[in-house]
Amino acid sequence: MPRTVLITGATGTVSTALMDALEGAEVSLRALVRDESKAEGLRRRGVEVVVGDLGDPGSLPPAFADVQDVWLLTPNGPRAPEHNMNAVWAARQAGAERIVRLSVVGAAHDAPNRSGRLHALSDRETEACGMRWTILRPHWFMQNLLNEAGDIAATGTFSLNMGSARIGMIDVRDIAECAARVLLDGPERHHGRTYTLTGPRSMSFDEVAGQLSLTLGRSITYLPVSDDAKRKTLLGYGVPVWIVDMLEEYAQAYGPGWGDFTTDTVAGLLGRPPHDLAGFLRDHAAAFTPTDGN
Repeated sequence: MPRTVLITGATGTVSTALMDALEGAEVSLRALVRDESKAEGLRRRGVEVVVGDLGDPGSLPPAFADVQDVWLLTPNGPRAPEHNMNAVWAARQAGAERIVRLSVVGAAHDAPNRSGRLHALSDRETEACGMRWTILRPHWFMQNLLNEAGDIAATGTFSLNMGSARIGMIDVRDIAECAARVLLDGPERHHGRTYTLTGPRSMSFDEVAGQLSLTLGRSITYLPVSDDAKRKTLLGYGVPVWIVDMLEEYAQAYGPGWGDFTTDTVAGLLGRPPHDLAGFLRDHAAAFTPTDGN
């Protein structure tokens, strides 16, 4: 009988890629969504949908009932440990066997950012949950570059407050395939493991601009900006203040070299190297290309 996997954060980038990676596998997928209006697309792909909210523990029992495996992704925010706590408790009460949790790179009690410190709290709780557990800590997503696609398409430039930082950025599809590998293996195989996931090499954003230029066949330039300038831009787009603060803290950590590393974990889990930036950009070239063709 197929194992039932509950997908939290089901409409987000990583969880959507995970469901793609699990397509055709011998598992039954159930998705937890907060908004019923977002359920139809999931149902069309054969996923059972249950409406609930990690911030409301009373809404969770129907989603966790008869689940063997929980893919636990909590939204970034000051309530993240509370949301993790509610999910872990619901999983324990329902008799789930395993939690596979998406954490963040560098999660630790002394991380140089609040997000890393909050995730460390949830990681420790997960480790003590009494169920089988695995924690994934991915590096900076290549998909974050899609946030700059509009500027790149329109002006041939993109602006970040990363200075000369070098980052071992990773394609979200690799994160999803690693998560799928863990979920499809037996609960004991990856129990007690924390995997830090990166791309194949650490890159500066000048190098990213160079690769964009090669891929798109036109000159793309990276324009470093101050924290204040990036903050003003993000707030202008309506990004919540807490998220803006979080991104600024990460940028300040990355600048001196905090993210300048890679691991061989993806290759160890998947038996192949992680996707490189060139492949990611080829696959998403249309997003960085002006719609008028100029």
